[in-house]
Amino acid sequence: VQLVESGGGLVQPGGSLRLSCAASGFPFSKYAMSWYRQAPGKERELVAEIDSIGWSTNYADSVKGRFTISRDNAKNTVALQMNSLKSEDTGVYYCYTRRVLGSSRYDTWGQGTQVTVSS
Repeated sequence: VQLVESGGGLVQPGGSLRLSCAASGFPFSKYAMSWYRQAPGKERELVAEIDSIGWSTNYADSVKGRFTISRDNAKNTVALQMNSLKSEDTGVYYCYTRRVLGSSRYDTWGQGTQVTVSS
């Protein structure tokens, strides 16, 4: 089971970035997917989540109206389109999923991708 993020980088305030997460090793279309982020000195926080078929999404208040999560079950990918970026969006962004198999839960995190918003 593997999640691999890409698309991070340095962007000016007001700019845009698109993160992508490629999943492998599990039936991707059966599980909800999430993006988390961790800023320096802060705890990891949920940014956005999407259900298994892409019909239902949820966002942190701080990113509503600016970020959009989407998924392509044919390609086993989940994306995070980030617009109108602010300095407070800086951090490491992680792709995440939880699989429940019987009475067991398996949490999988990607390695993270750095997003830096700075002029």
